[in-house]
Amino acid sequence: MTPTIRQYAENDLEDLLTSWEKATRLAHPFLEEDFLKSERHNIPNVYMPIADTWVADIDGKVVGFIALIGNEVGAIFLDPEYHGMGIGKSLMDKAQELHGVLEVEVFKENPIGRKFYAAYGFEHLSESVHEATNQNVLRLKFTPK
Repeated sequence: MTPTIRQYAENDLEDLLTSWEKATRLAHPFLEEDFLKSERHNIPNVYMPIADTWVADIDGKVVGFIALIGNEVGAIFLDPEYHGMGIGKSLMDKAQELHGVLEVEVFKENPIGRKFYAAYGFEHLSESVHEATNQNVLRLKFTPK
C-alpha cells in the first residue's frame, strides 16, 4: 500500500490529529495528560500556521504527516497501524528532497523515534532538557551523502 505524499489541506486536520495522538501515546507514555491536551490545541492553532506540512494519504485517509519549519522537522507522526511500511521514510524523503540537510529533536526516552531517525541516517548533535516536560531531548542532524 503506497501512500500519496501531498501538501496538507484543512480538511485533513481530524485525521492528522488522530494519527498524532495514537503515535504520541505509543512513543511518549511518559508525557503528562495536560501537556498532551495543550499540544492537541497547539497543533492547529500555533504550529500548523507556521509549518510546511505534508501528509501521507492512503485512499483518502491521512495516516501520517511531517511538519517542517525550514529544514527543522517540527513533527513527524504516523498512525501506529502503518508503522514498518516505509511511510515514515516516504515523508522524510519529501523533507530531504525539499531541504537537503535536516535537523530534529527527539525525546531521549522515545525508542521508536530514535530507531527511526538512526535508520534514516540522522546523527547526534547535542542533548538538552525540554522545558515544558522536563524530559531530555536529543538534537539530531541528517546530511545527505
